[in-house]
Amino acid sequence: MKFQTAKSSFRSTERSTKKVEKSPQFNSQPTVAGEKLQKILANAGQGSRREIETIIAAGRVSVDGKIATLGDRVTVHSGLKIRIDGNLINLTAVQKEVCRVLMYYKPEGVLCTRNDPEGRATVFDRLPRLSGSRWIAVGRLDINTSGLLLFTTDGELANRLMHPSQEVEREYSVRVFGEVNDAMIARLRKGVQLEDGLANFKSIKPMGGTGLNQWFDVTLMEGRNREVRRLWESQGIQVSRLIRIRYGNIKLIKSLPRGGWQEMDLENVNYLRELVGLSPETETKLDVTQSKKRRANTGQIRKAVKRYNEMSKRYKKA
Repeated sequence: MKFQTAKSSFRSTERSTKKVEKSPQFNSQPTVAGEKLQKILANAGQGSRREIETIIAAGRVSVDGKIATLGDRVTVHSGLKIRIDGNLINLTAVQKEVCRVLMYYKPEGVLCTRNDPEGRATVFDRLPRLSGSRWIAVGRLDINTSGLLLFTTDGELANRLMHPSQEVEREYSVRVFGEVNDAMIARLRKGVQLEDGLANFKSIKPMGGTGLNQWFDVTLMEGRNREVRRLWESQGIQVSRLIRIRYGNIKLIKSLPRGGWQEMDLENVNYLRELVGLSPETETKLDVTQSKKRRANTGQIRKAVKRYNEMSKRYKKA
């Protein structure tokens, strides 16, 4: 496997977010007191910072034998020992880890969780295996929603992409059942009061349909739970199909089958890093001798889909 050096030809700056300056909490410069513990563990691929904060609060993390608390700062050095549930975290490997990002086509009926008590299939069941790090989901899609889901090995990148202050645009293709009129569309664009605050679509584009079944492409600037569905339901309209087709400027590849994944190239990885104010990655795990327009690895996709189908059959029989 060959590694590629970063080039200066990143995506155009117009795609970079204009919100980074408004997010002072995203300061990647270390302080004299060290880095926050949750940030170090996120960079170690142990989860998003929010997930790790919950783990720390539960008393499951120790630093040099002492139980950690929220707010602890740590300076990384060769003798540092951080454990989660007694398991030592390899910080040396983390410092050398290449930031990787996967594009995944989530099917309906699959959960966005690492483990399900009922044994149902999850998005993590079908991802490529890693050594020394793990895949972190960038946000979630509910069980009945399909489409684009991003995964990364970089906890800080995942945290920033999910943070509401970044206002990363998400686009969905949605099929609704009911009579949609101009007044409804105007309200959905202006803003509707939901139980967790005001919400609206940045844009709504009619995409055709037959009878009372109509398709629309809608965009949001945040990722609240079931927000697309709740916005339409506020107008008495039922959502019968929901597919996420874009995250930022990353579009779901049309040739990617449901349940399939494809690793993103260095240019797209650095587009996402630039979008949230992170320094560019300089290496990639992809084989750069291949064509720039890489096709999805059909062999790996077939294995992943087969694995999912087998798990689904076992669950149905149970």
